[in-house]
This record gives sequence, structure tokens and C-alpha cells, in this order.
Amino acid sequence: MLKSITLEEPEGQVGLDSAFYIERPLIEADCYERIVKPGALIRIKAPRQMGKSSLMERILHHSTQQGYQTASLNFQLADGVALQNLDKFLQWFCASIARKLNLPDKLDKYWQGKLGSKDKCTDYFERYLLAEIPEPLALGLDEVDEIFQYHQVAADFFGLLRFWHEEAKNEPLWKKLRLIVVHSKEVYVPLNINQSPFNVGLAIELPEMGQAQVQELVQRHGLQWKLEQIEELMQMVGGHPYLVRVALYQIARGRITLEKLLKDAPTEEGLYGDHLSRHLLNIEEDAELIVAMVKVVAANKPIKIDRKEAFKLRSMGLVKFHGNAVILLCELYYRYFRDRLGIS
Repeated sequence: MLKSITLEEPEGQVGLDSAFYIERPLIEADCYERIVKPGALIRIKAPRQMGKSSLMERILHHSTQQGYQTASLNFQLADGVALQNLDKFLQWFCASIARKLNLPDKLDKYWQGKLGSKDKCTDYFERYLLAEIPEPLALGLDEVDEIFQYHQVAADFFGLLRFWHEEAKNEPLWKKLRLIVVHSKEVYVPLNINQSPFNVGLAIELPEMGQAQVQELVQRHGLQWKLEQIEELMQMVGGHPYLVRVALYQIARGRITLEKLLKDAPTEEGLYGDHLSRHLLNIEEDAELIVAMVKVVAANKPIKIDRKEAFKLRSMGLVKFHGNAVILLCELYYRYFRDRLGIS
């Protein structure tokens, strides 16, 4: 390990100043180009721990460099009461954005009268937030999956985002709003095709890292590996950013060797024990998901399963699609789940 290397715990979002963020050049370039267009809408979708939030923050940072105002909101912060009531949810949304922009809360002024909640929310943006700031506003909405299960609230809110996006085609004020919508799960909210924000704008699906990107990450950890070592790691964990970074961090710290890591990886004792057991617990809570997972593991090749279960497993990051069939993402999951689900 090179002495000049300062290692970082591979947890959560990768900081803007981190040496361990590996760009996907075409993806970043497309996002940076799109966010500066009036009324832009960017949709980022990928399984958990694939780098969605890190990409969103870089798009917002690029927006800041263009002189834009920016704000990000993680929907995991919305409490249960707000998620079950559209009026409360939209008030939370408006108040949160105002706070992020360091603007006073003026809900008392704009949340009056007989207009519906969506009209009041639009009014708050149109007559206050967008009118208050002269620059364009890039707004990052992270973990919007949190409201998918609240169908009516989700349908109204996402319909509102689509309406704002359409307004930007003709209304100068709405051209200032640039949206970044981030999610892991497939959208099961019943939305009219003309009221959905998930079929317009720039769609980004984050792929796994390729061998060249993993090799670059190896070098940034100060490791002098041969190509065969990179291939051995990728054979076990694929190009999954989080799994690769966990391995490289622990090896670079001298806490484990590649040989030991690979030997123990698909067990509770191994480096990924907590990661694997969490996935197992989540699967065991859903009887239909267990059945689907057993089929996938037993096949060990692309297999067609129920569409709903396929997308659930995909959002968890456990499988990838081959056409309409799915296969486990990597050898790590195959070995672990084959043992834990009792498949010979």
C-alpha cells in the first residue's frame, strides 16, 4: 500500500472530494449536459449501493458550478403520518425545500383557501420559491421509493412533478426548475401515462463497474495487483461498487488477504456476512420472494420468474436481467443462498 493513500470507509455516499469515486464518463457527461437545459428532468435508477446518491450529488455540484441554486431531499426523512396524507406530505415537501434553500417557512401564507393541496404546492413554488431566487433551481429527490407503497399520495405527487415538467415547456418561471429523481424499486404506482414523470426526461440506469474501472479502483487503494487477481475478485462479487470497495478497503488496510477473503466470502463468517444475512432476512419476510429466489439459485442460469418478484430481487441488487429472464448478480450470492436455502 502506498503511504500517500488515505483510505476511506466504504459506507454510504461517496464524498465529492473522494479519490474513490469512479466515474462512468458517458453517464456523468449526459447528466451534466441535461441538467443545464430548461425544465430538465433526470431519472436515476439502480439497485441499492450502486452509487445513485453519489451521482446525484455530483450533478447538483455541477449545477452549483453553473451558478444554480441547489437542494436535495431524502424521502426517508418523511414520517409515516405525512406519507399517508397528501396535504401533510406536500406541506412537508415544501417546508423541507425552503429550509434547504435557507428561506423562511411561509406555509401559513400560501396554504390558505379552498384550492386543493396540489394547487397550493404549485403556488408555493411558483409564487414563492421559484420567484424568490433569480437563478435556476436544481432539485435532487433521493429515495423516492419510500412513497411507492402509498399509492394515492404517490400518484398525486408524481403527477405533480410531471405537470411541472410540462409547464416548463411554455412557462419561463418553470424553466428554472431542474429535477433529479432517484429510486431503486420498479415503479408499481398506478399512473396515467400522461401523468407519470417516469416516462419523460433522461433515464439513467447505473450498471456494474467494468474490469477497467475495478482496476482503477484497485490502483487508487494503492494495491499493485496482477490482472488475475482482479479477475478473481470480480468472479466472486462482479462489478458491484460496494462489494468491490469493501474488499479493497480491507485488503489495503492489511486486515485480510485476497485468498482469505475469497475463501470465506460466501459465509456468515466472511467479510460480507452482515450484508448477506440482511438480504436473507428480507427475503424470508416474503413467501413469494423465497419461492422465486429458490428457483433462481437452483437454475444458476437465466430463468424467467414472476415479473414482480424479478423486479424486487433486482432492486435489492441480487439479480440482473438477461432479456426477460434473471440470473444472480455474482458468485457470492449463488454460493451463499444455495447453502442457506438448502439447495443441493
